[in-house]
Amino acid sequence: MEASLFPGERVTSGPLSGMTYQRVAVEEADYLVAVGGSGPPVLLLHGYPQTHFCWHRVAPGLAASHTVVAADLRGYGGTEAPPGGPHGEGFSKREIASELVQVMSRLGFDRFAVAGHDRGGRVAYRMALDHPERVERLAVLNIVPTVDQFERMTPDSALDYFPWFFLAQPAPLPERLIESQAEFFLQTIFDSWPASPESITAEARGQYLAAFTPRVIAASCADYRAAFHIDRRQDAEDLAAGRRISCPVLVLWGASELAPEPDASGGPLAVWRRWADDVRGRPLASGHFIPEEAPERLLEALGDFLG
Repeated sequence: MEASLFPGERVTSGPLSGMTYQRVAVEEADYLVAVGGSGPPVLLLHGYPQTHFCWHRVAPGLAASHTVVAADLRGYGGTEAPPGGPHGEGFSKREIASELVQVMSRLGFDRFAVAGHDRGGRVAYRMALDHPERVERLAVLNIVPTVDQFERMTPDSALDYFPWFFLAQPAPLPERLIESQAEFFLQTIFDSWPASPESITAEARGQYLAAFTPRVIAASCADYRAAFHIDRRQDAEDLAAGRRISCPVLVLWGASELAPEPDASGGPLAVWRRWADDVRGRPLASGHFIPEEAPERLLEALGDFLG
């Protein structure tokens, strides 16, 4: 049973132990968030095809020194939202970032740090660009900005990035194909994207499969459609206008992940320095899923960066 906490916010249950779960309604979305710890606030955002549970090896350690807010992205996991438009309208990273800024306000946090993995990283850097007065520090895991990602895909790397084009196909083609083999689809990703597939535990795989409903599959396709049709255009406009990220930026990537190398001498750091002045980072011994493959090293890096 849900109990009243604040107007528009309800307490519910969730899988991360030691965290208090709430539902926060903003715009047309109803966000599921887990909150725990004390100290300066940090928002954690997950990637595809996961939920906030991906932080289960990181959140407890981070909560020793920070107030941790782990949210399910729009339409993913326990966060409910209307379906996206034909080009992913409603799921652009600008729209999601704006909603999550409102969520943080409702929770009492006007300024905060944000760390995002994969799709969550794209929401996080958009948040830093559009709401510089709110974001104190930005950490991005396993990404370069969306416009750079598209520009740097090559024939040698394109097959590894099939979701960018498959999920962006017009509805309902990817939705129906994925729904018909949802478990096989997820297991293939969790067996091939990590450097150590065993790091995605049976419990975690169960969490992600249970959350991978037709509604969530449709939302994730809308997410990728928005990346193709909306996000890369907005990135290109910002880059052309000279808009930059003003806060410090930490860039971490899995050393074992097959990723386009934009600059052989600097890797992703060279790309991010096109977008921000204060950029630091390094590879971690990991594949794609850093929060589960390298949680201790990630905690160390975040602790040093967040202070």
